[in-house]
Amino acid sequence: MKSLDRDFLERQSIAIEFAGTLRLLGEYRGQQDLLQNQIPQALNTLRQTALIQSAESSNRIEGITVEEERLRPLLEKDATPRNQFEAEIIGYKNVLAWIQNMHSRIDLVPDTILKMHRDMLSKTDMPAGRWKRRDNTIEERLSDGRWITRYVPVSAGETPFYMQELCSRFTRFWEEGRIDYLLLTYAFVLDFLCIHPFTDGNGRVSRLLTTLLLHHGGYEVVRYISLERLIEESKGGYYDVLNRVSEKWHTGGHSIIPWWEYNLGLLIAAYKEFENRVNTARSNRGSKTACVQEAVKHLPVEFEIREVVQACPGVSRPMIRTILEHLREEGKLDL
Repeated sequence: MKSLDRDFLERQSIAIEFAGTLRLLGEYRGQQDLLQNQIPQALNTLRQTALIQSAESSNRIEGITVEEERLRPLLEKDATPRNQFEAEIIGYKNVLAWIQNMHSRIDLVPDTILKMHRDMLSKTDMPAGRWKRRDNTIEERLSDGRWITRYVPVSAGETPFYMQELCSRFTRFWEEGRIDYLLLTYAFVLDFLCIHPFTDGNGRVSRLLTTLLLHHGGYEVVRYISLERLIEESKGGYYDVLNRVSEKWHTGGHSIIPWWEYNLGLLIAAYKEFENRVNTARSNRGSKTACVQEAVKHLPVEFEIREVVQACPGVSRPMIRTILEHLREEGKLDL
């Protein structure tokens, strides 16, 4: 709880640009409903794509990969896993889907975090759903092949207390409403990573917790754009920042500013991508609508759907039906 400490947070010297960043994210959050209501069909595709990308990227960050041709059967059709790596990827997807669907009913308490870990590894033979039983270290392999200890987390004996206190402090600060929610969220995630409460799976659980907390704060972009993919694409920067901000964490002498900057920048990138995808889909929908409207003008008063399909080969039959229904509702067509 070294970051979720009131004295620590009050000591952080935040640059004036932070206010603009937080204001921009607030504006993006305010625009979500408008964006989501414009292209409901395309958003379903975005949701499915983000779910698959997140499961793949979050595991690949940890060196867990499967053959490309196995990803779709595993993540879209719930194929039976053939090995532990496949089981871990399916487990992550299932927990993420649970968060996406049930986040409003999920409380941030230690039991929730244990459940995430247990369910994520439920199809493997790895110990899951319990705090680490032995002290662990975070090590790094150097280019010459030597291993060095990069960080020593909280001891196994102290972990249950730290996790209970971490959840309690976050909830208390959130309810007080004096500290920006996003700053609290990323402070929580940093402390979780520094506590390192599990023998394995800490990084993946931290990303699941990030998604849960962003949902709680109303940042719905995580439903449509994979933050895990964006982290993977900037993995070098992610680990560099994490290494820097975890130094002196045990004594509260660390600076969390670079961690905030990295994660807020990532969230802005997600919103920009979401906005671009919505605009592209809206533009495509507009051109498809124009095609259908033009086709209808040149068809007899009574026509069949197949005639419109022939006239608009780039527009799917379901989309044509939707467009015709909209035209009917606007009084431009009798069906």
